[in-house]
Amino acid sequence: MLLVEHDMDAVFTLADQLTVMVNGQVIASGTPAQIRADAGVQAAYLGEEHA
Repeated sequence: MLLVEHDMDAVFTLADQLTVMVNGQVIASGTPAQIRADAGVQAAYLGEEHA
């Protein structure tokens, strides 16, 4: 299934594997835990305070 969503809480709940893109470029791929811990994803989607 392909899910295009910006609500990261929903994504983390639904997905086993994620690929995160910013401006058409892949910035991270992995499990929800790996994505949640990724500094680039945190800055792009979760806000700097999560970094």
